[in-house]
Amino acid sequence: MSVVLACNGWRVVDLGVMVSAERIIDTALAEKALMVGLSGLITPSLDEMVHVAKELERRGIALPLLIGGATTSPRHTAVKIAPCREAAVVHVVDASRTPGVVEQLASASAREAFAAKVRGEQERDRERHAARANARPLLSLAEARALAADCGAARSEAPAWNGVRIVRPTVRELTPWIDWTPFFHVWELRGTAEKLLASGDKRVLELHADALSLLAELEIGGVLTPRGVAGFWRAARHGEDIHIQAAQGAKVLHTLRRQELPREQKAGACPALADWIREEGSGEDWLGAFAVSAGDGLEWLLAAARRDHDDYRVIMLEAVADRLAEAFAEKLHSEMRRAVRPEELSIGAQIAEEYQGIRPAPGYPAQPDHSEKQVLWELLDPTGNAGIRLTENWAMLPAASVSAIVFLNPAARYFALGEIGEDQLVDYAGRKGLTLEAARKLLGSHVRSG
Repeated sequence: MSVVLACNGWRVVDLGVMVSAERIIDTALAEKALMVGLSGLITPSLDEMVHVAKELERRGIALPLLIGGATTSPRHTAVKIAPCREAAVVHVVDASRTPGVVEQLASASAREAFAAKVRGEQERDRERHAARANARPLLSLAEARALAADCGAARSEAPAWNGVRIVRPTVRELTPWIDWTPFFHVWELRGTAEKLLASGDKRVLELHADALSLLAELEIGGVLTPRGVAGFWRAARHGEDIHIQAAQGAKVLHTLRRQELPREQKAGACPALADWIREEGSGEDWLGAFAVSAGDGLEWLLAAARRDHDDYRVIMLEAVADRLAEAFAEKLHSEMRRAVRPEELSIGAQIAEEYQGIRPAPGYPAQPDHSEKQVLWELLDPTGNAGIRLTENWAMLPAASVSAIVFLNPAARYFALGEIGEDQLVDYAGRKGLTLEAARKLLGSHVRSG
């Protein structure tokens, strides 16, 4: 967001990550800011945004508040953040749209009409949210458990290796695994990479050529080093928990179960990730995990580009590093699956998720609790083995990093948790040894209120 605004002539004071509400507000006042922007990459950021909004209101500061980042959404902004203050709170879908929003909020003639339009949209979002909650009642946790998924007769087969392995691919090895579609989305070019490249659009071809040139530079220069770590362990299910037998002792991953009333109340309609691991005593089962990064050396490259005031290179470096990290995850997941069973899939088919098994990540749709990453760090030691560290709110640094849990069972499928009830919140807090308040903060808007 800051780079895009700077490219459009705006002065941005970037305070970085993990900044307190007090520092954000004090800096905004000291710098005589026109508005405040917040970016949320992980779920705990959402609660902190609410806190910042409340603090702005408490201190009587009417600056517009911009909301963006991977975990944010128009609905969350409308339901949770906007009601906290009188001044405008605007969700920005992606960084490329920020300049247009800022221009309207900074314009004395356009500001009020734009803010009124946003408030009207947010009120409709709140009404739709309330209607959806009424239309999709929640099952009790006991009822949802009766509709658990069946891990099936085909258990997770034993992998060809177990324990922890360090992985060090080259940039050249990862390049064929890049999914270029999200790369083009960074530049506000919509559509699949295949269609965009086939269109012959000059800008598309130039961006792709520049990215390939940068990848070749990174390979030759050796400054950016992909680093990763992966592991397999024996595992067993206990309710919604997965117990893992590791060399450093037993570990537990906590998962959550869908509770929204399904259209068809049949087995498998209310899954939890733990469902795809066999119960204790019903046969051997396995679980995998990995953490990878393409960010080692990236900060040095970014700092050099910023010294040269080369904003285009800054955006290109970040976009390419993110794509390399995702490519690394794709390639490593393929290797882990093939350690269990033969697989003949093209890279394109694997990017399209035509494989068996899944690799959900803590903090995302099936398991929105980012704190479960801590278990992966205890199992894999990505800090020591791959240079990836966790912040106190479980964000990964370098940012061009990916972590995931690898379920080997062919029956496993991706799903979105949706909202859960107070009964599951109480159960989850008990299993994790947390207070209700702490558990609620971890799960944010996934807990249905009222």
